[in-house]
Amino acid sequence: MSFLELSDVAKNYGPVTALAGVDLQVESGSRTAIVGPSGCGKTTLLRLIAGFEAPDRGRIALDGKVLANGDAAVPAHRRGIGVVAQDGALFPHLSIADNIGFGIARNADKRAEHIVELAYIVGLDKAVLKRRPHELSGGQQQRVALARAMAMKPRLMLLDEPFSALDTGLRASMRKAVAELLEEAGITTILVTHDQAEALSFASQVAVMRDGLFSQVGTPRELYFQPKDRMVAEFLGDAIIVPARIADGFAVSRLGRIAVDTKERRDVARIMLRPEQILLKLTSREGMSGTPDMLFGEVTDCEFAGAVCTVAVRLLNSPDPPDAAAIGNTPLILRRTGMDAPSVGEIVRLTVTGKAHVFA
Repeated sequence: MSFLELSDVAKNYGPVTALAGVDLQVESGSRTAIVGPSGCGKTTLLRLIAGFEAPDRGRIALDGKVLANGDAAVPAHRRGIGVVAQDGALFPHLSIADNIGFGIARNADKRAEHIVELAYIVGLDKAVLKRRPHELSGGQQQRVALARAMAMKPRLMLLDEPFSALDTGLRASMRKAVAELLEEAGITTILVTHDQAEALSFASQVAVMRDGLFSQVGTPRELYFQPKDRMVAEFLGDAIIVPARIADGFAVSRLGRIAVDTKERRDVARIMLRPEQILLKLTSREGMSGTPDMLFGEVTDCEFAGAVCTVAVRLLNSPDPPDAAAIGNTPLILRRTGMDAPSVGEIVRLTVTGKAHVFA
């Protein structure tokens, strides 16, 4: 039995369906990321798990105990669940120490020492405990919110886009620090985010949500390389999707003959590659002669962005694929490091590594 189980959970707000009947299982001590576009139902799902609202239908159970079954629900304060909101939701009139210790009884043994210990665990200096929230940076405020949630010794931690207000560098370091803290504490965690890279790097299980339902649930690697459909593929990163004919474990497409992850035969199919699976090697037009099985292209654009550059490549000798008229001469959009990005007008040889994924 899973630590957290959701069965057919639904929630409506008048005529608007926020959740249309979702199922989810979360193992003890694991990290799950729920990702999806704005308005798909992510935050509503967290509020139902936390107990801030009751579902219209469905069952929520934590460690074998039913928290909600339809509109019958255990109150939020009796669920043993910690919540860290997007803005931290700190009490502005309280000191940092009082914010962290808000959920600890005033007469609790060694309360002050425990607050100092929690501050240390989340990487806060003891000196900040006398300050107020407005005197801290955004990253420090999020650490306070996390310490306050951990003070309750929760069985489950819910993180609602807690890093979205931080700058890029701080966001990455904060995400890693939080993941390590929660793992060391053995706290099961659910993260809601709209950031695909954040979901893939933080979690051991990723659930992609669309229109109040989960489109696909699985490991980060499964969802990235074997997405169920085009929406999941493109939501989790850049994807190159082309029509193809499939037979004997290979696809014939505009990108030539490519190994695929299925043995079935199809005259009409769509395959997906991630841009990093296509390697570029500089050559010349003269180097194209006498090599009919190789694929060549011309660089039509190169957008420099420091460490990573966006490169557009127009294919020069692509075989005629199915639905060729629908494809036209659309360039491939690839990513390269700034150090070895080709220049506009250069001729490159394209090589596909790994297998292409065939959509069901």
